[in-house]
Amino acid sequence: MTIENGSRPLVKQEGKYTAIFVCWLLGNGSLFSWNSMLTIGDYYMVVFPKYHPSRVLTLVYQPFAVGTLLLLTYREARLNTRLRILSGFILFFISTLALLILDVATSGLGGIGPYIGVCIISAAFGIADAHVQGGLVGDLSYMCPEFMQSFFAGLAVSGALTSSLRLITKAAFENTDDGLRKGAILFFAISTFFELLCVLLYAFVFPKLPIVKYYQAKAASELSTKHSSDATAGTIQKQHSQEAEEDPKPKENLGNKELVWLNIDYLLNTYLIYVLTLSIFPGFLSEDTGSHSLGSWYAVVLIAMYNVWDLIGRYVPLIDYVKIKSRRVLTVATLSRFLFIPAFYFTSKYGDQGYMIMLTSMLGLTNGYLTVCVFTAAPQGFKGPEQFKLGNLLVLFLLAGIFSGVTLDWLWLIGKGW
Repeated sequence: MTIENGSRPLVKQEGKYTAIFVCWLLGNGSLFSWNSMLTIGDYYMVVFPKYHPSRVLTLVYQPFAVGTLLLLTYREARLNTRLRILSGFILFFISTLALLILDVATSGLGGIGPYIGVCIISAAFGIADAHVQGGLVGDLSYMCPEFMQSFFAGLAVSGALTSSLRLITKAAFENTDDGLRKGAILFFAISTFFELLCVLLYAFVFPKLPIVKYYQAKAASELSTKHSSDATAGTIQKQHSQEAEEDPKPKENLGNKELVWLNIDYLLNTYLIYVLTLSIFPGFLSEDTGSHSLGSWYAVVLIAMYNVWDLIGRYVPLIDYVKIKSRRVLTVATLSRFLFIPAFYFTSKYGDQGYMIMLTSMLGLTNGYLTVCVFTAAPQGFKGPEQFKLGNLLVLFLLAGIFSGVTLDWLWLIGKGW
């Protein structure tokens, strides 16, 4: 299948595997800075011991992410998507560099001033996330599903990679003077370099790939057809699953409200997946799991296990026969995850570290698996413009779920004092 771009035909599959790899890297970059801040939690707990940094920084991040994405979703039709995504990656780079400069300038001494500075940078990460993640998911929603899966795998890789790097830097400097801080500074420097790489990839590589140009031209053509005439438009038959009778037949020119009602189960599932996950990770895992033989390594290992299994879970749907396609089954699977709450509570009180590591791994596996199942199924059957809008809405519900989850995470502190 080809379309014309000037005098040169674009082949649909040309550059597909390069695009998949770039999507993976961009997904990594979309959360690399934020995961770096989360993974460095053991350092911030030493520098800011009175301020609950693992909980507060997440709580600061989320309102800015959700609020910015709400505004961007409302004004989506007026925005230049490429400029939006590029500005988000640039903000990630600047903010990560600022985090490094702040630590060097204050010599890691802590105090309320540096803590406020770290909180401001956390808010900047939230703004950048809304620009990048919402824009890219919207863009990839009207491209082939492999791009979306690779992007979300990249998001999980960012967690696994930052956890691995943190373990390496912690081990490398553990027996040196001020070793924890030296490892953190090296960690910040690596994060800054990677965000710069993502800026260059999105600015000069991704938009020039033939397959990306093909899908963008196809979406532009569909949008042009909608505006010029609806006589040849017809209707869109959504085919999300084998249970086709569950899905209505949406009309064309769908707005955000109509898309919400047609996909309310997908959107609520996305919200609930992240409400549950963020009510446990990272705050509960960082502060409320007791003392064990791993000592200061315990929280770092738990976060690393979550991230590794989250990554594995995002690749499992590539095996078609284990991928959930039924909307009802997706909802049941999402609701069943709330059994993790009593499981973590009793394990933290009565179980040993082996059971906690196993539970944390299952939390990550189910989070990654269900996320990819929802995000690859939801846009199917719509045309380009609606797919872009739906991608933004899915990310909005994801971020709203994260915000609700990190707020509910504070409930674990009831009865423990501050």
